[in-house]
Amino acid sequence: MEMMARETTMTWDQIEGNWLHFKGKVMHNWAKLTDEDITRINGRRDELVARLQERYGFARSEAEREIGAWVRSQRQVAVASA
Repeated sequence: MEMMARETTMTWDQIEGNWLHFKGKVMHNWAKLTDEDITRINGRRDELVARLQERYGFARSEAEREIGAWVRSQRQVAVASA
């Protein structure tokens, strides 16, 4: 379990480091996020959690699950296109 969490963190670091590339994908996945939300998130996972809670009414755990699923889908896209 710990290995998976570390893998997800590593992937999130890549997303954070390449936020300009990923922010459109984030907005596409969570259409209720505004441009201002995306600017405030600025690649920070904790801020994305807070924005999803605010815009969608998710519990923190639900927001974390949503982000985890999205991160996995991004990793699969990256692997498929490599």
